[in-house]
Amino acid sequence: MPDISRVSRRAFGGLVGGGALTAVAGPAAAASSAAALDAAERPFRARSGYRPGRRPNFLFILGDDMGWADLSCYGAPHIRTPNLDRLTRQGVRFTDAYSGSATCSPTRFSLYTGRYPGRTKGGLAEPIGSRTQGLDPHHPTVASLLKRAGYATALIGKWHCGWLPDYSPTKSGWDEFFGNFGGALEYFSKLGQLGDYDLYEGDATYKDLRYYTTVLTERAVDYVGRRHDRPWLLNLNFTTPHWPWLTEDDEETAAGIAAKIRAGNVLGALQHTDGGSVEKYREMVEDLDASIGEVLAALRRSGQEENTVVVFASDNGGERFSYQWPLSGGKSELLEGGIRVPTVLRWPAAVDGHQVSHEPVYSPDWTATLLELGGARPDPKYPLDGHSLAGYLLRGEDVPQRDLFWRVRGNRALRRGGWKYYQDAQGKDHLYDLAADAREQADLAADRPALLAELKSAWERIDGELLPYSAA
Repeated sequence: MPDISRVSRRAFGGLVGGGALTAVAGPAAAASSAAALDAAERPFRARSGYRPGRRPNFLFILGDDMGWADLSCYGAPHIRTPNLDRLTRQGVRFTDAYSGSATCSPTRFSLYTGRYPGRTKGGLAEPIGSRTQGLDPHHPTVASLLKRAGYATALIGKWHCGWLPDYSPTKSGWDEFFGNFGGALEYFSKLGQLGDYDLYEGDATYKDLRYYTTVLTERAVDYVGRRHDRPWLLNLNFTTPHWPWLTEDDEETAAGIAAKIRAGNVLGALQHTDGGSVEKYREMVEDLDASIGEVLAALRRSGQEENTVVVFASDNGGERFSYQWPLSGGKSELLEGGIRVPTVLRWPAAVDGHQVSHEPVYSPDWTATLLELGGARPDPKYPLDGHSLAGYLLRGEDVPQRDLFWRVRGNRALRRGGWKYYQDAQGKDHLYDLAADAREQADLAADRPALLAELKSAWERIDGELLPYSAA
């Protein structure tokens, strides 16, 4: 065993999370681990004879800009994620899970409200970038509805649904908030996308200049380890592995980025186009995995693991250094690489492990699912666009047949079964059979014109219900 006093928190998390052998093994070991996981998985099947018990807690963890295959359990050959691999072995891995949009804040709108981002004015921003935009505090959210049903609610990490004074998690149903309001920040100074300090506890600034992922992990460990007198919802939204490309060992690089922000080059500095690498990205993802391992260990110590629903997902597809073979595209576009994301669910009290599901699901479905499992009713004035997966997970019912719809400036997409309609930035329509062509290279639009027209018409019907984009 190495001298723990000489290893970083990231390395230590990897050692205790997956065993020393896993933490120090090379890419071949990671690939072997993924292959072993695939071999052990069986198609999802609801547990026979499930009987509802106490309402579960909900721990919903979001990574930021993580690609579909950035975890070793999804095939990354060079990234080791023993804690998320273990979570996968203990639950269900979804191969065809999607984000609600192709960028940060619209997806968060879809997850928090259970509705298409285009239902609300704030959801039209892709992403939110000014103080005038945000989630209307009067709009019901998964937090406000669960709170009304008796849940304690907390959000730790990235909010990205508007800034003070008009917008905040504590104005939208979360009892507690600790994190950042914007879409990105420098991990040490906490200088964010508006150029100012962006770490808050509630609505007050909170000074902590340590590495941000470490700070969020400590807060989450504290929350899940508390003595709770009622069921709880914790949205744990990491910024990792979103740019700037920094680990806890990069304080010097971080200081340079902070200086550029203070000098007025805010977005250019945060986007860090002159930095990062595949190796740095690997370190960030592995640090995220170690952090999640610490939170899950705290949950286990608290005695609440058995009846806590844990969901891990990403808010959209990957960016510059992400690995998402065989998908095409990435963040900001509606090709599969921009919206298909790693997603894992674990609930020991009700759902068996070592399972895989190929059913298409996406962010608004999780909203509806959590509400049903928590005994909360949606607000009839704000009907959900997502469909609850509770019947599928617990009673063996089929996933509701429906179209999955996406809209961003410059792209449109709709998935029905295995078929996907996609319109690119040049306005050209495409048709793909995802079951045979997940990489979206074989365009069948000319071969199946009737199906293309049918899916395009379905997209346009939904689009007609949504708020239009501004001309700008």
